[in-house]
Amino acid sequence: MAESTVTVREARAHLADHINRAEEGSPTVITRNGKPVAAVVPIADFDALEEAADVLLAREAEAVLAEGGPTVTMAELLADLFTERPEGAA
Repeated sequence: MAESTVTVREARAHLADHINRAEEGSPTVITRNGKPVAAVVPIADFDALEEAADVLLAREAEAVLAEGGPTVTMAELLADLFTERPEGAA
């Protein structure tokens, strides 16, 4: 089945239909003001994307470690993740 494209309004009005299409293997792209902003996709596609992202991040981490890059403890990582930063700060 082919991908369909709908507006946010159309997606809201027919969400169950788009979920059914995803179950059948067809994604639906949702647009706002003519620009794609989201998608309803088959769960297998989502799972594959998540797995690919995990593999990519693991490869990047291995490359940093192989180059002698910095490491942090889990506690340091969590502290950094949960430290509130001003909006727009990197």
